[in-house]
Amino acid sequence: MKRNQFLKIISSTITLVGLSGLYQFASGLGKQNQKMPILFIGHGSPMNAIEQNKFSSTWQELGKSLPVPNAILCISAHWLTKGTFVTAMKHPKTIHDFYGFPKELFEVNYPAPGDPVLAQHITQTISNHLLKPDHEWGLDHGCWSVIKQMYPEANIPVLQLSLDYNQSGTWHLELGSQLASLREKGVLIIGSGNMVHNLREMSWDTPNSRFDWAEESNSLFKKLIKQEEFQVLADYKSLGHAVQLAVPTPDHYFPMLYILGLKEKQETLRFFNDETQFGSISMTSFIIHQ
Repeated sequence: MKRNQFLKIISSTITLVGLSGLYQFASGLGKQNQKMPILFIGHGSPMNAIEQNKFSSTWQELGKSLPVPNAILCISAHWLTKGTFVTAMKHPKTIHDFYGFPKELFEVNYPAPGDPVLAQHITQTISNHLLKPDHEWGLDHGCWSVIKQMYPEANIPVLQLSLDYNQSGTWHLELGSQLASLREKGVLIIGSGNMVHNLREMSWDTPNSRFDWAEESNSLFKKLIKQEEFQVLADYKSLGHAVQLAVPTPDHYFPMLYILGLKEKQETLRFFNDETQFGSISMTSFIIHQ
């Protein structure tokens, strides 16, 4: 069966079996020599790392059904720097960059190896930006809370790429596009953040609440993604008052731009975990594949 025929079957199947069914149906893709998919994942609360819920269950299903990666490169909302860095140590530490959570969460250790050779390759591959190796950071919860659920055996090398917080959305979008060659090398690239992320406005006592401005922004983002208006999304500050509330700071928004920058015209995009929590946190995620 030709690849185009196979993708048409997948496209029609998703309407019948849903996202989990799609991943189960496509599990055979892991046996093929092909370009790796790319993911933007709304990571939400760090508790998703140890809880069994609809979000973590989807991440688990992803880990079982996607092509097995040679390595993972994660762009997390929680590593903000001046300049851009990539972790280059052999054994990245597990960073617990949060407070006020149960002891069980602080006891999590995700001992995935690093890949110094790949890190060096990344720093040499990016032509228009100066990337530097980092030997201090490790894996923060934006990274390990998701990947722990996807690959619990911690047997796949994991690297993180930092976010230069002084740069524009357009700059991050363009940098993402320069990572494209890694997909051919079996590297799974994950952007981990949240499309809508306003902690100050969270309704802590009503986890299922939905604020109008958050829903409006989430719908607008999805519409622009479907239309491939990625430059408009990069210039998010021009998208109105609702978006200003949805993205008061761009730390959780920028990882999405890296994944959009990597999308090729002929590729398919599917949304999943499309829900809002606590009124102001969007868990909406998407996968892009051939």
